[in-house]
Amino acid sequence: MTIQLYTWGTPNGRKISIALEELDLPYEVRAVNITKDEQFDPAFLKISPNNKIPAIVDPDGPDGSEIALFETGAILLYLAEKTGKLLPTDARERWSAQQWLMWQMGGFGPMLGQAHHFLRFAPEDVPYAKTRYSNEARRLYGVLDTRLGQAPYLAGDSYSVADIATFPWAARHPWQQIALEDFPAVKRWYDALAARPAVERGMAVPA
Repeated sequence: MTIQLYTWGTPNGRKISIALEELDLPYEVRAVNITKDEQFDPAFLKISPNNKIPAIVDPDGPDGSEIALFETGAILLYLAEKTGKLLPTDARERWSAQQWLMWQMGGFGPMLGQAHHFLRFAPEDVPYAKTRYSNEARRLYGVLDTRLGQAPYLAGDSYSVADIATFPWAARHPWQQIALEDFPAVKRWYDALAARPAVERGMAVPA
């Protein structure tokens, strides 16, 4: 059955469209225009209580009945469990994938989001904030570079939900004033993922 994807063209939204494309699951896009505050619509609130995209509704939930989910980490783990894909079967790599997924959710996403805000969108210039979040973005890219210098993917040898969660944020490296050439392992990984057809299709959602 067709999954309903409530999304917009943000890094968080693109995590889920990439996963759905990689998993070849049928889905229908329900665009939620956050520039028009559509995320505050009462109908969307019933699906996503935190008024954030993305969210999904799967008519074929774990017990065969409909399930609605918000929060990208939960959605990615749900889709991986539903299909038996994008999480390694090896226990050590499986835990590695989950820890790097949590790293993305707790650091690489929120801190880069702050960099986006203060470097591009803040209505006034705040030098302290710009410096703070630029430095933190660079530190996090260093963490990512070290990991990807040890293994081809964040989990190890397996492409996983951790890579899918991290890629759309790295795709906005110009917004963060980050040159990927400064982080050669990240650039190698980034170029490999960008060349995947499912990633390319997922990054184009919503049209």
